[in-house]
Amino acid sequence: MLHINGLTYRIGGRTLFDNATVASPAGIKAGLVGRNGAGKSTLLRLILGEISPESGSVSVRKGARIGTVAQEAPSGSESLLEVVLAADTERSRLLEEAETATDPHRIGEIHTRLADIEAHSAPARAATILAGLGFSPEEMEGPCSALSGGWRMRVALAATLFSEPDLLLLDEPSNYLDLEGVLWLKNYLRTYRHTVLLVSHDRDILNASVNAIVHLNGGKLDFYAGNFDDFRKARAERAALQMKLRKKQEEQRRRMEAFVERFRAKASKARQAQSRLKMLERMSEVAPPVEERVAPFWFPSPERPLNPPLIRLEGVAVGYGERPVLRDIDLRIDTEDRIAILGANGQGKSTFAKLLCGRLPPMAGAMRHHKKMRVGYFAQHQMDELAPGRTPYEHFLELMPEATEAQRRARLGQYGFGAELADNRVETLSGGEKARLLFALAAFHRPHILVLDEPTNHLDMEARDALVEALNDYEGAVILISHDRHLLEATAERLWLVADGMVTPFEGDLEDYERMILERARSIRREKARARRERRERGKVEDASRGRPKRPNAGALRRKLERLEKEMAETEEKISVFDAALDGGALYAEDARKAARFASARATLAEELKRLEEEWLTVSAELEEAEGS
Repeated sequence: MLHINGLTYRIGGRTLFDNATVASPAGIKAGLVGRNGAGKSTLLRLILGEISPESGSVSVRKGARIGTVAQEAPSGSESLLEVVLAADTERSRLLEEAETATDPHRIGEIHTRLADIEAHSAPARAATILAGLGFSPEEMEGPCSALSGGWRMRVALAATLFSEPDLLLLDEPSNYLDLEGVLWLKNYLRTYRHTVLLVSHDRDILNASVNAIVHLNGGKLDFYAGNFDDFRKARAERAALQMKLRKKQEEQRRRMEAFVERFRAKASKARQAQSRLKMLERMSEVAPPVEERVAPFWFPSPERPLNPPLIRLEGVAVGYGERPVLRDIDLRIDTEDRIAILGANGQGKSTFAKLLCGRLPPMAGAMRHHKKMRVGYFAQHQMDELAPGRTPYEHFLELMPEATEAQRRARLGQYGFGAELADNRVETLSGGEKARLLFALAAFHRPHILVLDEPTNHLDMEARDALVEALNDYEGAVILISHDRHLLEATAERLWLVADGMVTPFEGDLEDYERMILERARSIRREKARARRERRERGKVEDASRGRPKRPNAGALRRKLERLEKEMAETEEKISVFDAALDGGALYAEDARKAARFASARATLAEELKRLEEEWLTVSAELEEAEGS
């Protein structure tokens, strides 16, 4: 499907790709990983043909459709459903032609093709994708112009997924999704029928949704079979082997050098000494594995711990203007709490964070806290509030007016801002560097509580690990809003759920929360099946009024239900066979083409199982009514 051969590309004098080569077979789902700035997004642009390589080639199978999320989010007056449906350009073109075609032969061809691409079910498929990404039925019918930028990007993602390209390129799609959206996307990609190349720093997605990893490091591209955990294990084993080979080579070199030094002056051994000298000259050195240094994070603990509770909320309501978003909040935060805030986008998580930080006052109830309590607040929108034209050093000059330059630079160095980076203007910093500056500013006054709203969006995998370590070393309370499941599992000890205008403790862990989300999705599907049944029942009533009564046959429905259950069991058994063959990624290393066929067949079976489950729900509801009538 995708072949990259001898790719070389430089930007601004820096080499991003140096004779890089990799091949990805059809049907593979590969995660593209590497440090921030390594060139992952540039590689996607090279595949799309937006830029050209200096040398080498990037080729995609002839006739394959490539899809990626548009950089400019839709913002017109069209409804969300219209935007998503328009992404299937072939369907749109055929429907338009069907309105004007007059040749009977051509009309037949159009309708045959529309049936082949399942055009009749397109609105339902589009609605399913939009619902998975967090849109209500009412929002689907509304205009894109009514949405914020982040929600418009979700519409753009939905349109790309709906078009089902042969090669799907995704660049950090979780950055504009909440945890619920990430859970849905993870399951969607797992059963996607075509090839995927996914740039992501979310290890949960990379473990659950991909079966290969392409690692961009030092200008080279390396292919690893398996998910992200398999990749890390294989890379560690490769590094250990490389160190072993290097040690063996050094020992061999020392023996040769000792022999030459000892016998080069002896005539009887001169030929052997010269031979070893030539061997030493020809010996190519095994390079040690290079690990790039990750700048640490540092959150200084409070100088004077306060007695618990730090914050007590009693019947609090909070919102904007006269409209409360959250109400009846009765909670407390203690000195060393580690709390993750769960809930879908739009439910009020960020509103709750602003309440805790004092940026929004309570509209009702009482919020009690220590007078000397300090709160450090991090939110992505604060990046836009950083003063352009100023450097990180100038930000700290304002915070530390009495300190020496050495003291300011030492403090900046604790957050990874060395001499050169500390003097760069804010607008020239990368997203990850801006995030580091915001962390430094939020933690400067040694807060008693850190409130972090989506802190990982611009951090690579190694930086996220460093953030986890820093948060676990911090001795104050931490309130986390994040779609990064690894971060939540590694740092949070309690879960609070924001839903239906309330903030309440969630009894369970993230596995329980994921099950709840999936069950809610199943409930939505059952509701849709019930709605379809009610529409059919209304049709039967109309038929009866015309003298054509149609009563459901309970026996026939039971037989159909048994048949569906048998087909579901057979399909699940087939899926398990493919899962066993694909497990661990060994098949990809032995026979990549066979593995790709297996992955494609497994995705087709998963779609068939989903269809059978929906039909089973519909028939079950019909049988229940038939037996009750």
